Amino acid sequence: MANRFFNHIPLINLSGIGSNLEKKFHTLGIDSIQDLLFHFPLRYEDRTSSCSIGDVTIGEYTTIEGCIIKTEVILKRKQMLVCHIQDESGIAILRFMNFNAGIKASLAQGKWVSAYGEIKSGKNYPEIIHPQYKIKANREDNALVEEGQERYTPIYSTTYGLTQNVIRKLIQSALLLLKRNPPAEILPSQLARLFLPALDSLNIIHNPPIDTDINQLVTGEHRAIKRFIFEELLAYHLSMLLLKIDNQRQQAYAMRVNQKFIKPFLASLPFTPTNAQQRVVRDIYKDMAKPVPMMRLIQGDVGSGKTLVAALAALNAIENNQQVVLMAPTEILAEQHYNNFKQWFEPLGIKVDWLSGRLTTKNKKLRYEGVQSGDITMLIGTHAVFVDKVEFATLGLVIIDEQHRFGVNQRLTLWEKGIKESMHPHQLIMTATPIPRTLAMTVYADLDVSVIDELPPGRTPVTTVVIPNSRREEIIEKVNQACLSARQVYWVCTLVEESETLDAQAAEMLVEELRERLPNLSIALIHGKMKSDEKQLVMQNFKAGNTQLLVATTVIEVGVDVPNASLMIIENAERLGLAQLHQLRGRVGRGSAVSHCVLMYQAPLSKVAQARMRVMRESNDGFVIAQKDLEIRGSGEILGTRQMGVANFKIVDLIRDQYLISEVQETSDYLQQNYPQVAQQLIACWLPDRQKYINA
Repeated sequence: MANRFFNHIPLINLSGIGSNLEKKFHTLGIDSIQDLLFHFPLRYEDRTSSCSIGDVTIGEYTTIEGCIIKTEVILKRKQMLVCHIQDESGIAILRFMNFNAGIKASLAQGKWVSAYGEIKSGKNYPEIIHPQYKIKANREDNALVEEGQERYTPIYSTTYGLTQNVIRKLIQSALLLLKRNPPAEILPSQLARLFLPALDSLNIIHNPPIDTDINQLVTGEHRAIKRFIFEELLAYHLSMLLLKIDNQRQQAYAMRVNQKFIKPFLASLPFTPTNAQQRVVRDIYKDMAKPVPMMRLIQGDVGSGKTLVAALAALNAIENNQQVVLMAPTEILAEQHYNNFKQWFEPLGIKVDWLSGRLTTKNKKLRYEGVQSGDITMLIGTHAVFVDKVEFATLGLVIIDEQHRFGVNQRLTLWEKGIKESMHPHQLIMTATPIPRTLAMTVYADLDVSVIDELPPGRTPVTTVVIPNSRREEIIEKVNQACLSARQVYWVCTLVEESETLDAQAAEMLVEELRERLPNLSIALIHGKMKSDEKQLVMQNFKAGNTQLLVATTVIEVGVDVPNASLMIIENAERLGLAQLHQLRGRVGRGSAVSHCVLMYQAPLSKVAQARMRVMRESNDGFVIAQKDLEIRGSGEILGTRQMGVANFKIVDLIRDQYLISEVQETSDYLQQNYPQVAQQLIACWLPDRQKYINA
């Protein structure tokens, strides 16, 4: 059952594939015969109906036919083959930039040719550049209908050196192999009857009959493709259910709140946690009081106070004589956390330290010894915290910040450090990248999710404006005025140093420019290539108000809290995605002053960039922005699915197919209770590596 579509048969075992072709398919993520069968067409082209030359429309893909009246090789910057064809309505040109003697010989004067491609506007006549063409035996011959194709030609995503014809030919070979070894039906009969048989579905997708509604195939609405969308979603959701069940079978220390540290910590705060923060903390304490490992995700918009929630969770673990580790994706964020937790916890007598790859060997050794002996109660750091030399005395809580930036194996390795005598640590995962609820129901089905949906009092909405780089002078003056009004400013660049391939203003050059233009201001620079102590000093000076204008790369995307900063300039904003733009904008608006974010762009803007800018202007709601980002970019890119352990879906498009999620959830529960063997077979077929995602 697991191999019903030849999931375990390497692609190279298919006739006609050598090592070079195998490498090309690998770049497309195609490594098995099943991968090839599920490499579905991007679109379909109807090459059988032709258009007279006089009626063609520029920009459309169509087939034209005509008699070759002249073929010549011309030399401009390089040689090209130009073929003139004519029908009763006009003349068109077929242009070949790359050609050989065989192509030239085939396009001889007097022959009839049928050519398909995009119609371009030429100097004198319409043109097709590098058309798909066939010489016709006679004028009535339907030359472009390929063997095995009744009407529609599938077009697949490809890579350099891999032609459409090669992909089509090999997919047909895989289909023939499948026909000789028909896939078993694993869905219960009451479910299976809702769909077409798997082999029939694959044949329709790759070889659509003449009466097929092609638009339904492309949009995922056709019965043939729905069968696989539903199966893959079902397999993924079932795997998440099993992960949750597996987690509930494991043991953890039951931790009860005794207020030894929590009460004095809350009393020391100059504010009261929001209702949302208090609600989420109650969720966490309830989980930690159970004898099974907590697996909770905390979603909170930029500035919602996730760090305070993490601190209260950490104190609960420490009150129960357990160590805590917090892993952050960047050094600057790890340092920010270290400074915050040290300031909060050391007055309580709790030893906090941090670990980074940049520490000297001697300092690292001191941390290793402190963690192993239990002297260091809370360790904060980057990827360095999960190296083999880090051995905890009693690790009771693992906190992962911005979890989607870490690989699955990294998080697993850190979690496993706390397993002793069959006892497992609790896990708290945090993200400032809000995920729309429908999507979270699938992506995080193995986690309990809490949302901090309330910003601390006193925060003011940030007004966002979009301005072309041509108005740079105005922006510099706005920066000057803000600083003269005793406010501070961020200016974010996308690069650290000059690049030949990008024309963005480099941060180092910008600092020189701004110091020359604004000599009365205190201006500093921070970027990821600086040493840790240098970055920390720069941020301390900015936070203390000694620096008025901070020029930075996107290292300040997360973790920096400067309430006096009220203006954010993001240069070359069109280069960043919505989630990152929203994260950066969240660095301002943290105090009571009216705050602004200026998105400065290089014209012209692409349609995608225009859409992003429009969303940023219209909304400050991270969940709205996340939904729009998913619609614009797709789930894989925003969530980093390859890294975060979410299945790398073959067929499913989470945005397109989210309407199925409720039905899939109900079916998952039904199968798990009544057909557990079917659940296992589906997972084995679609997610053979599921086990490695447990507790990730």
